[in-house]
Amino acid sequence: MNYRFLQQALITSILVGIGSGVIGSFVILRGMSLMGDAISHAVLPGVAISFMLGIDYFIGATLCGVFAALCMGFISRKSPIKSDTSIGIILSSFLALGMILITVVQSSTNLYHILFGNILAVTMHDLMLTLIVTLLVIILVSLFYKQLLVSSFDETIAQTYGINTQVIHYFLMVLLTLMTVVSLQTVGVILIVAMLITPAATAYLLTDKMSRMIVLAAVFGVISSVIGLYFSFTYNLASGATIVVSATVMFGIAFLFSKKNQFIFKKEQ
Repeated sequence: MNYRFLQQALITSILVGIGSGVIGSFVILRGMSLMGDAISHAVLPGVAISFMLGIDYFIGATLCGVFAALCMGFISRKSPIKSDTSIGIILSSFLALGMILITVVQSSTNLYHILFGNILAVTMHDLMLTLIVTLLVIILVSLFYKQLLVSSFDETIAQTYGINTQVIHYFLMVLLTLMTVVSLQTVGVILIVAMLITPAATAYLLTDKMSRMIVLAAVFGVISSVIGLYFSFTYNLASGATIVVSATVMFGIAFLFSKKNQFIFKKEQ
């Protein structure tokens, strides 16, 4: 902790762990894991375009992610193609376009960091951006918790309460995009979906209450980020990979010992 860059990396990784856990809980509950994967890959062209135009990557990546979410929704609504097919089309096409653009404007080394993250290179600008987005996510989820919860469990019931489920869906997509973009420096495009899903999936195995699941997911996200950062710095490993592996180990432990899963502990008759 004598190094400023490590202090920035630690705080940023903790913020990413919290934000990913909060958003990931709703991603898990709504069965949107593939959607999260698609958006995480769809921001790549936005990063490349931002470099080409000389603007902040956050702007281009966010706009590109939101545009991808709108495209997936439009294709699903206006054609007989199912949502998983439209997600697959957008995911592969945006990822391919992004890799082509980045290959043109960047070196392979920078491409590697964009794909897999490099938390030890986090700047104060990245830290402040992550802090703002994480606080925004927490505040908005708290304000619209009831709408998100009801629409996640049953859209029909949500509509009877006067909740516009389509607006809530795209609202969650915007938050997911923002969290994805600020996590690029930490875990990268390819691994961010694991950070969104794995801590939340671990929490899902341990509780049946949504509010508790969100808190546990955030805690697991923080723990995996801190452990991953430690091993990344100590043994000179890829930061995104070590963070994801840490989260996966915790999921494995929860999978084995969760009473809900009944893998080891059998339910008493």
